[in-house]
Amino acid sequence: MAGAGPVAAGEDDAAWERAINASVKNAPNSPFSAPKTLTLDGAVKSSTGRLPSPALFDRFPSLEELSVAGARLSSLAGLPRLPALRRLSLPDNRLSGAESLAAVAESCGGTIRHLDLGNNRFAQVEELAPLAPLGVEALDLYQCPVTKVKGYREKVFALVPSLKYLDGVDAEGNDRLETDEDEDDEEDEDDEGDEEGGEEGEEEEGDEEDGEEEEGDEEDGEEEEGDEEEEGDEPEDGEDEAEDDEPDSGADEKSKETNGSKESTGKRKRDNEDDGNGDK
Repeated sequence: MAGAGPVAAGEDDAAWERAINASVKNAPNSPFSAPKTLTLDGAVKSSTGRLPSPALFDRFPSLEELSVAGARLSSLAGLPRLPALRRLSLPDNRLSGAESLAAVAESCGGTIRHLDLGNNRFAQVEELAPLAPLGVEALDLYQCPVTKVKGYREKVFALVPSLKYLDGVDAEGNDRLETDEDEDDEEDEDDEGDEEGGEEGEEEEGDEEDGEEEEGDEEDGEEEEGDEEEEGDEPEDGEDEAEDDEPDSGADEKSKETNGSKESTGKRKRDNEDDGNGDK
């Protein structure tokens, strides 16, 4: 019997591992991201009354919802650190005592908002003391012996100031509406959407800056083309000037020819006059 404990624990861990793998496989999550919800209801009947080794939860750092119903749990010792957990459901087990809730506080005290402990063995309001400083908003203790304590509801609401709903009913006796649950889910989605939107916005701003740079480059290209056209116009101006000079050179040549003919005519007249004088 001395070795029964370790053997039973090992068998339990193997059963838990199979159940976790099956839950992850069936979960609607991206194959490239860690699941945010893990449901192990009735998957394992613990022979030790404990959860599996904390190492089995190491691959779920972003887990937000964990449900382990009907697993014959009598202790939460060894509950792993789950820094993103918001919903913890542990109904239909054998849990009792402040130690179990102290383990919850240590595991996910900073984020836990919904805690389901229905049909367990909590018998005194004082056992709930570890929940007092947490931000739990919805607590279920239906079918627990503590619900029969006189003034149970008033005492629990006084003990846990953040509590909005106890067993699905608020302090005034109003049932919790489905819209309240939907709003909680929408808040979670909005938080995720804001983070994604911020990243997308940064990418869009980067795209706009790139587009402005490309437009600037296009404008620079157009300016360069304009400069090239102006440079191309210069030879044409030179050709026009050369064409303008050609008529001038022709006129000079005609002027020279005219002057030359006039001079030859004058010379012939003078020669004729000299001949006439000689005859006389």
